[in-house]
Amino acid sequence: MLSVFFWDPPRAMIPWTIPFLERPILWYGFFFALGFFLAYFFLVYLLKGYFDQDQVLKKESKHLAKVLAEKALLYSVVGTLIGARLGDVLFYQNWHTILSDPLSIFRIWEGGLASHGGALGVLIAFWFLFKNVKKQYSKKLSFRGLLDLFCIPIALVAGFIRLGNFFNQEILGTATNLPWGVVFGHPADGSAPFPRHPVQIYESLWYFILCVFLYFVWKKDKALHKQGKIIGLFLVLLFGFRLLVERVKEEQSVWFSSSCMTMGQWLSIPFIVLGLFLLYRSRRAR
Repeated sequence: MLSVFFWDPPRAMIPWTIPFLERPILWYGFFFALGFFLAYFFLVYLLKGYFDQDQVLKKESKHLAKVLAEKALLYSVVGTLIGARLGDVLFYQNWHTILSDPLSIFRIWEGGLASHGGALGVLIAFWFLFKNVKKQYSKKLSFRGLLDLFCIPIALVAGFIRLGNFFNQEILGTATNLPWGVVFGHPADGSAPFPRHPVQIYESLWYFILCVFLYFVWKKDKALHKQGKIIGLFLVLLFGFRLLVERVKEEQSVWFSSSCMTMGQWLSIPFIVLGLFLLYRSRRAR
């Protein structure tokens, strides 16, 4: 026990509650909001660089970037919450419990947001956003081109969300004897404290690294002639890592107990396939 790190912060970030809702401000909610807050400014910068490549839009690139980033922020938050909640209900929870208490679907403060569902929700939300703004901005605006930009700050958001999971002592790793093992004082699942893989930190660090890597890929070619390349790399590298890290993560789904693969691994495969397809298409794109 001397070689491990004991971690037991309070679940609430501050002792005050949200007015009218009477709900405490949890660390997860703080990091969730912080991630999207920073992602907005990052996206404004990326969109300005994108619009600067178009002679028609260049004069108003800063204004257009702010307007589109604000819309993207709204769509992405809504898409993340709806997709993540539905993903958790469909793939991780007991449906009999949900049917006996349907209103529990809306009580997201009680936990239950699945990242794979959130990813799908964001993709769908961005499709609706694209259909809404493509005529306003430019005929050259493509869905894959926008995803290339949007996925870079999304990787940043994912990193902050996993930090929130770490502070909330949830999304737990399996037992380990490694010197960097973490003993959570009050695990969210109510299990006994023992040294675990800090999988939340593994994922968070990887997502931050992925964000920096994708940024430099974009920096190398702001015009993004090979549209779909960055979003393809994002899907393959992010969910490819999920395939690996799930091996040292506790199974969260009630549908799997002794499977050779976790629910998280099964759900990662379609995203990896989609990423490979987009990379293939990007090689032929101009």
